Formats: sequence, C-alpha cells, structure tokens
Amino acid sequence: MKNIVIIGNGIAGVTAARHIRKKSNHSITIISSETKYFFSRTALMYVYMGHMKFEHTQPYENWFWKKNRIDLIQAKVENVNVESKTLNLDNGESVNYDKLIIATGSKPNKFGWSGQDLKGVTGMYHKQDLEAIEKYAPNPKSCKRAVIVGGGLIGIELAEMMHSRHIPVTFLVREDSFWNGVLPQQESEMINKHILENGIDLRLSSNLKEIISDENGKATAVIIEETGERIDCDLVGLTAGVSPNIDFLKDSKIEIGRGVKVNEYLETNIPDVFAIGDCAEQHEAIGLRRPIEAVWYTGRMMGETVAETICNERKAYQPGHWFNSAKFFDIEYQTYGWVWAKQAEEEGRFYWEHENGKIGIHINYNKTSREFLGINTFGIRMRHEFFDRALTDRQNVEFVLKHLADANFDPEFYKKHEKAIVDQFNAENNTNIKLLKMSWKRIFQRS
Repeated sequence: MKNIVIIGNGIAGVTAARHIRKKSNHSITIISSETKYFFSRTALMYVYMGHMKFEHTQPYENWFWKKNRIDLIQAKVENVNVESKTLNLDNGESVNYDKLIIATGSKPNKFGWSGQDLKGVTGMYHKQDLEAIEKYAPNPKSCKRAVIVGGGLIGIELAEMMHSRHIPVTFLVREDSFWNGVLPQQESEMINKHILENGIDLRLSSNLKEIISDENGKATAVIIEETGERIDCDLVGLTAGVSPNIDFLKDSKIEIGRGVKVNEYLETNIPDVFAIGDCAEQHEAIGLRRPIEAVWYTGRMMGETVAETICNERKAYQPGHWFNSAKFFDIEYQTYGWVWAKQAEEEGRFYWEHENGKIGIHINYNKTSREFLGINTFGIRMRHEFFDRALTDRQNVEFVLKHLADANFDPEFYKKHEKAIVDQFNAENNTNIKLLKMSWKRIFQRS
C-alpha cells in the first residue's frame, strides 16, 4: 500500500483520488487551502445570482470522504522537498508521500497594475473571490459600479453576475472586439452586440492603467490607459486570464515553465511526482491542442489517466478532439474541432446567422479534400458524440450538413434552423445537399 498525496481539490485532483480509490487500497490524502470539500468551480456564478446555495455546488456529501478513506487537510503547501518526499504546510505540519500529484489549478493574472492588491479588487476563480464579490458588490446601493478588466469567459461571467443584481458594469477589453483572439469576426461582433443589448458599458481597445485607492485602502476608481479617463467604482474584477498556481514549487527541483512540465504520461522530471489539470504543461503539445488547457473536462481526464498509471499500467494522456462550451448572457456557445479566429488559406468557411442576431453557426473545412475540421454554434445545442465521431472518421463537410438535423440536441419544441442553414450553403457553393434524418447512431453505421 502506497501513500498517495494530492495537492489541490479541484476536478483534476478529486477525480484522481476517486479513481485511485476504485482501483486500489492505497492511502489517499488531499490537501487544499481553498476549501475542505470539493465543489463545482463553474457553478460559483450561480450562487451569487441566487440560483443555488454554495452547498449545492458540492457533488458529494461531507461523509463521502471518510467513507471512502480519503483524508482531507485544509492547509497551504509552503514547499515540496522531493529528496525526502515531504510537503511542508503553513500550519507547521509536514506530510510524507510515496506518490505526489500536483493539481493546484490556476490563479487570476495580475500584470503589476498599481492598486491591484487593494480591497475591493478580486478575480472570479476561487471561493474566496466569490466571498469578496459578495462583500463589495452585494447590491446597487453599496456598489454604484463595477469595472471588469479582461474580455474572456470569466470576464463575461462576472459581468452577467453584476447584471443579475442590477449593478452597472464597465467592461474593459483590450482587443478591438470581444474575444476575437478565439472567435472569428462574425461571432465576436455578435457577442459585442449582445453585451451592449444587456446594458453593459463595453469599452473595446481599452486597457487598465491603475486602480485608485480611497483613504481606507479600498478601490474607488480606475484610470483608463488610452484616454486617462477616471471611472468611479466599488468593485474591480481582474479577469485577464489565468496562469498555473505553482509559485510554491520554485525551489523544489521540479521542472516548471509556465506550468509544471510533464510528459505524455503526466510525469514530471522527478520520479513519483505527477502534475494534472490547469497547472500541468505538456513538454510537447498533443496535436493542435495547447500545452496548458484550463478546462474542466481535461482535468477530469488527466485525473483518470494518472490513477490508471499509479494503480495499474502506465497510461498516456489522450484528450481527443477539442471541444468546449460557454454562455454569453443568453447566448449558448459550443465548439467542436477547430474554427480559428483567422482563416487559413487552405480552409473553407461557411457562416450562417439568424436575423435575430443571437443564433449562428460557423463551419470550417478543408477546401481541397472537403474534410470537416470544426464547428462553432451559437444558440443551437449540438450532440457531442456526433461531432466527435465525424472528426474521428474524417467525414466531409457535406456529410455534416446532410445530418445537421440529427446532430441537433435542442429540445423538441425549439425552432429548428437546419433547412435555412443548408439552403444558404447550397446557394453560396452551388451544391445540392439535402437534409437527412435518421437515428444518429445509425448515421455512422451507414457512412
């Protein structure tokens, strides 16, 4: 029986613990300074918005951990001694390990702004961030305005949170269109309009210069770099991305870059030490995927993979085809495969948008081979397994369009748009694709 210690109780660390317990009788300890019990990080915004209580974000009852012989320690790891296989904690205690899994996740980026550590300045990643937001922005009477810095997914979530309590929001986005480093121009412009329709003061091509303090050390205003404009506020949300939470490893002899460097087996340069989740950085990117991916499902997959290596046979991490989903206020977004912000010369692109400006679809394919490369959807839910199979089987774009109705996962009473989409594709490409409808599992049997 080995002593397995996991630093971090997010989706990656907890998945590793659960699967190690299923496969072995090893001793398991999870250490986290954030909370004692695992919770769903993506649900934090809904706690603030009143859709649920914090305890509803915890997938397991508190008795689950003891029953499954998973020990929990709420403390911060100060440093790791890989020679003695010892972790030193901020409470003065130390913990020994046989196998160590680093799953410490991410922290909000800060770029040395004056005033970035004032009271009333927060990210939106940890439970402590939610507590700070609740303290400094409980209602529009106490918070006359919030300023959000950074135009990614966390930024728009925080904007929606403020909007749900009728707190005015100024949204500083350094790019000239929202998230246009990820979204193609058409989709980015769609989201720009939707943000503005929700009454958000969207400031594109705008950077934070500094945060002004009041006499009590609390944020009271921001200054915009380009214009020098002062915007009074009671909360500043720093949402300009995240970076791996690995500062405690700097003197540990564990190799780090932006994250903890790992090979395809999620092993570090130190024997018996692994890294998974947001804090892990692949030495060699897997296919077209990024070396660091801060998305929940890759953390879960890494947790399962490292458990297999520790308990059974050494297993390589294989994340499969890229996919993700998000929500921009009322517009749901899904992506499968690759639809890059900038179109490459060899790519064919097809974009359809509904006249209401809130529903759209963008398909990417190879112009020569016609191979389907990826799809973005807005306001239309699609079946993950359909597109995963289409990408694996390297189906062509015509196949995807023929079966677009079956790929749709919207409830039966939703209005369907496949005919309009296919008709536009036919008109633009001089083709005669006809929609087919059959059991989606039979599609691949017949292809």
